[in-house]
Amino acid sequence: MRIKSFLLGSAAALVAVSGARAADAVVVAEPEPVEYVRVCDAYGTGFFYIPGTETCLKVSGYVRYDAQGGDDVYNGGPLGTWAKHTRAEVRFDARSETELGTLRSYIQSRFDFTDGSDDGASLPQAFIELGGFRVGVADEIFGAWNGYAGDIINDDVINYNSWQSNQVSYTFTGADGFSAIVAAEQGSVHDDYPDYVIDNYMPHVMAGAKYEQGWGTLSGIVGYDSNVEAFAAKARLDVNLTDTFKVWGMGAYQSDYDSTREERNFLTPWQGDWAAWAGFAAKLSDKATVNGQGAYASEGTYAFALNVAYELVPGFTITPEINYTKFEDFRQGDGTLVNDDALGGIVRFQRNF
Repeated sequence: MRIKSFLLGSAAALVAVSGARAADAVVVAEPEPVEYVRVCDAYGTGFFYIPGTETCLKVSGYVRYDAQGGDDVYNGGPLGTWAKHTRAEVRFDARSETELGTLRSYIQSRFDFTDGSDDGASLPQAFIELGGFRVGVADEIFGAWNGYAGDIINDDVINYNSWQSNQVSYTFTGADGFSAIVAAEQGSVHDDYPDYVIDNYMPHVMAGAKYEQGWGTLSGIVGYDSNVEAFAAKARLDVNLTDTFKVWGMGAYQSDYDSTREERNFLTPWQGDWAAWAGFAAKLSDKATVNGQGAYASEGTYAFALNVAYELVPGFTITPEINYTKFEDFRQGDGTLVNDDALGGIVRFQRNF
């Protein structure tokens, strides 16, 4: 009897406990709201909305490895051994729409390692744009406005573009492919030529115009170096002969050229009163493009380059290139005159993302 009572009492207790637990509310944690990254197609491919904002961001860049041998096609004489260069570049492009137009901020960062030495980080470009107004540091406009000299690795043996500069500019974009720019720049310091930064309140100034159509582009720019009080002008024509074959030509002139190179116009890195460049790009297949370029400076130096850019897989391109330069009274940074020729080669491996 005692055993029976004990069993009945235990069963009753278990039922009571189970009922009490069943009566308790079951609390389930609410899932946190998740905001998935949205694609932004307003500014082209690769942009996405920064979560919680209406700002579109694109992150891009590349990793590059160059191996160069033969002669120094920039300054004459043999390189002596292989020249090796590795670069990593990361770009951030943020844009949003405002009542005054597109607001954009752009950052280009680089990290270089050359011939066993860490060159450190650099900031080639960092600027803010609102509508057509821009402030910040970027490539010198006298060189960049007309475009770069084709897809040649050593495209500036006879140079057409100076270095980066703090700048203020306004670009007007009109109908039917017309655009124009006015700009003021501070200049920059370079190892061999430290006097390019303005020395008073007068900046380097320039103005340019451009006309773009399906057949190609016609562009021109004029500039004034306030330090040496000299002018320069440049014009370029690009023509799309077919969908796979394009040609271009560019010519430039500077006033008051100083053959001693002691007073050099910041806008005009070539040697001589004038210089000319021409080139082509021929797409042989979906993977291979042949690029060629020739250039001449009126002091007598001329340069040629030829390469094949081959996209092994999407995003990874291998480019072997050969360069030849004929120097005539070419003045190096230390004032030495060079009369010689140089033949060199370079191969580039580049992964874009």
